[in-house]
Amino acid sequence: MRKRYLLGFILIAGACVVLAQEKAPASEDEGKILALENLWNRAEQSKDVTALSHIFAPTMIYVDYDGSLKTRDQFLNYLKNDSSSPDQLASEELTVRSYGNFAVVTGIFRGRWNKGGKTIQLRGRYVDTWAKINGSWQCVSAQATLIQSH
Repeated sequence: MRKRYLLGFILIAGACVVLAQEKAPASEDEGKILALENLWNRAEQSKDVTALSHIFAPTMIYVDYDGSLKTRDQFLNYLKNDSSSPDQLASEELTVRSYGNFAVVTGIFRGRWNKGGKTIQLRGRYVDTWAKINGSWQCVSAQATLIQSH
């Protein structure tokens, strides 16, 4: 009988350790990166290319959902000159994986744009790669893929 209680205690304790590891709080750097991801959405929505130019590394490469490749400056010029801006842009299911001075963020974006009087809604998965450059986190690579509706 004692062995059963001991075994039960060990199983419960082990489950608690596993759950605690899965729900570990974000590190300070991971928190900063998540804040930058949210700032990116707000800056893109308001066409704040100055804010985005600080978030993006000068050598950043962006692969858009349509497969087009843009440098940081091409992405910023596109955003500045595009006649539409998102009415809504949000991220969900964000995960940060840290590797010292690098981090990879995966997530899902949802956006709604008004283009030429027509409302366009997009939903996609993305991967952003961040590097700590001169003490500040900057996005060095980003890629988006549309999630098809079924």
